[in-house]
Amino acid sequence: MTAYLGVETSLTGRRWVGPGTERERQAEALAQATRLPLALCSVLAHRQVPPDEAAGFLAPSLRALLPDPRLLRDMETAAARLLSALKSREKIAVFGDYDVDGGASSALLLCWLRAMGHDATLYIPDRIDEGYGPNEPAMEALARDHGLIVCVDCGTLSHGPVAAAKGADVVILDHHLGGETLPEALAVVNPNRQDESGDLGHLCAAGVVFLLLVEANRQLRDDGVKGPDLMGYLDLVALATVADVAPLIGVNRAFVRQGLKVMAQRGRPGLVALSDVGRIDQAPTPYHLGFVLGPRVNAGGRIGAADLGARLLSTDNAFEAQKIAAQLDQLNDDRRAIEQAVREEALAQAEFRGLDGPLVWAAAEGWHPGVIGIVAARLKEATNRPAVVIALDGDEGKGSGRSVAGVDLGASIQRLALEGLLVKGGGHRMAAGLTVTRDRLESAMERLGELLAKQGAGQGGAGDLRLDGLLMPGAATVGMVETLEQAGPFGQGAPAPRFAFPSMAILDARQIGTGHLKLRFGDPAGASLEAIAFGAYDGPLGAALARRTPGLWHLAGKVEINSWGGRNRVQLRLDDAAPA
Repeated sequence: MTAYLGVETSLTGRRWVGPGTERERQAEALAQATRLPLALCSVLAHRQVPPDEAAGFLAPSLRALLPDPRLLRDMETAAARLLSALKSREKIAVFGDYDVDGGASSALLLCWLRAMGHDATLYIPDRIDEGYGPNEPAMEALARDHGLIVCVDCGTLSHGPVAAAKGADVVILDHHLGGETLPEALAVVNPNRQDESGDLGHLCAAGVVFLLLVEANRQLRDDGVKGPDLMGYLDLVALATVADVAPLIGVNRAFVRQGLKVMAQRGRPGLVALSDVGRIDQAPTPYHLGFVLGPRVNAGGRIGAADLGARLLSTDNAFEAQKIAAQLDQLNDDRRAIEQAVREEALAQAEFRGLDGPLVWAAAEGWHPGVIGIVAARLKEATNRPAVVIALDGDEGKGSGRSVAGVDLGASIQRLALEGLLVKGGGHRMAAGLTVTRDRLESAMERLGELLAKQGAGQGGAGDLRLDGLLMPGAATVGMVETLEQAGPFGQGAPAPRFAFPSMAILDARQIGTGHLKLRFGDPAGASLEAIAFGAYDGPLGAALARRTPGLWHLAGKVEINSWGGRNRVQLRLDDAAPA
């Protein structure tokens, strides 16, 4: 296929790929059949949406897309046990993971139980002292004082810790890949169990918990009791879905679309306080969930008190919410500084090892375990390869990995654990965690590279930049962007449309903030548009465009609405550029 606009190697080293002839024909046919704008139909064609499903796709409803919770194994048992604990006033403990999905999942249960008149115990393990998931001492202690322990976003591989919870029933609500055997829990509700169809494998843990609450409300209704209104809980499900990088397909689209509407009503004290410290002054978007709110919720589990995120999301006290939000905001600032230092060291080490293989990895003593996941994500983004970053401490190291589309990292990590190269490991397609002994580190990473190569990892360079078509500044109106947003929400598995602006003159370019590139560009007709590229001023984009050398440029990125100052304007989120 010929490079789009002839761009074989852009400023960021990528080849531009545009829509093929067949997709253009499909978009035109969609436009004729539906009378929708061609730009929107191009996105629908990319998603392979047929004409008769276009209306439903553009207005995803929970009523139409929500699956029957009973499609998941053990769901009825789990809901019935939760209700029996409520009825008999047993003490209930919620054991959650320390990330956004774990915090939101815990908050869903805590809020629902509170609405039913029951205060549960929250337990979030310390990332450094206890590590991920249930551990035997914690489960033993909880079992002494609680009749029911509900593990959320963890537990599927925790055979020993579940067995240690003697005297208590354990219910697991998870989405991480299951092993050949399951823990001896009363119920393991997980769409990624090996005996499940996988049809709901795109759900994050909060989505699984939400389905449990739907089933619990149904069982209550069968007994003549009205359960809490679950629509008000969708803000938590939306946050977890985006922050956990779950694919925005199927019911996840409805979760996020409806959850953003709930969040905009500012009814949850924790999210209101966090939005305020994050300076969100407009209706929330998936970007805000993934890049403003999510990192702050995560900051507690990364470098602070592990339970701060879950406490923030579950509190109904505005003063407590403001106090925790301020703590998380400060911790997030601290996290950035720690992350930068680790990222620079990890990238240098990975470059020395080589960036052309199927796996990019780095390991060192003294790296903070709370930031290695973010650093792995940065390495993955920079190299278009699965990346693993490991913090060594004595004879062992704890690692975190992030994958690229089409490569199942979690399954490969789990395979390593079964082969005895890891102490433990698991996760899902796009993210995984592991523990490895120092003496097996090199052999484990070599074997992981082999497994990932079999899935196609490491083929190509920094990756193609896929574009949805051409756009001119005069056509990039607020109305046009709002029309495109009907095909959202955009995120993992549903990328926002990206356009090329051909042969543009750079009218102004400068640095704003800390290393951000701001520019204004225009076409021969006199129409112009502003663009921003975050963190790009000191990179190849800033080096070329900020000099404003004579000549025209092809610019590529996503169009969005900037509401700064209370005025809506279109801007380009610049991803790449190439000489025209």
